[in-house]
Amino acid sequence: MFGILAATGASFAWTLACFIWRSNTNFFKPLDINFIKNLLAFLFFLPFVISFTYEIQNKFIFILFLSGIIGIGFGDTFYLTSLKLIGTRKTLSIEALSPLLAAFAGDFFINESLQLRAWIGIAIVTLSLTFIIREQNHLINENSIFIKKKLSVKDYMYAFLSVFCAVLAGLLSRYIFLEIEISPLITTEIRLLGAIIFLLIISKFKFNFFIMNLKMNQKIIFIISVLLGTNLGILLQQIVFKTLPFGIGWTLLSTSPVISLLFAKKEEGHITKEIILSTFLLFGGLTLTIL
Repeated sequence: MFGILAATGASFAWTLACFIWRSNTNFFKPLDINFIKNLLAFLFFLPFVISFTYEIQNKFIFILFLSGIIGIGFGDTFYLTSLKLIGTRKTLSIEALSPLLAAFAGDFFINESLQLRAWIGIAIVTLSLTFIIREQNHLINENSIFIKKKLSVKDYMYAFLSVFCAVLAGLLSRYIFLEIEISPLITTEIRLLGAIIFLLIISKFKFNFFIMNLKMNQKIIFIISVLLGTNLGILLQQIVFKTLPFGIGWTLLSTSPVISLLFAKKEEGHITKEIILSTFLLFGGLTLTIL
């Protein structure tokens, strides 16, 4: 039950944070946003982590570092880029493919076999996702006017890349919890540190610390988004990987497309009955695939 509650909380926190981050992608580079949010999250958790007494082998530290680089460094940067290009709901809808990839990964690495109902679920997900993507996208420009934007396959590429990175990073985290007894808080901090170091290297230590130039209310909102999406979101995600099987846990974490409907009207102008039906069918197919 604790793992289920953690997954629900993580999905809600991540979805709300995504809408805040997307508003920032209109003005700042996704790489800068990713670095700042991870740095703040690392500093927020640091006082708690240094109070722990723990020992962990170097190979497990390396795997957690790798998980942070893939999932937070690459994955979140791709994710933020996708938010900018195609919006939150469509990004989250494509992210809903991750349980399918997680199911295959779980089957291969930790013997989570797929039954007939899983393949039926895959068909439902594919059909639902097709309906969602074919819907015309409406975005709000800087003057709060709704505009139509025709999206290309390239626009969706970053969302699919973020899916791959997220699942691979999650699988590495799940492997760690299966091998050793370790606090999710510690794994979160090690993963964040790995992502920060990686982002510093690829950017050649050149970042725009845009948060210093934001108005006070904007700073507060951004910090809240970090606490929700990065600190709370990643910590709860790690708890899910620790307490639940990989495929089941990922399915519960994939409820973001449904939760995103609560906020999507502000971003896209209107949500049709077809979108709502397709989104719920998608979630139903995912549930059928894994459970």
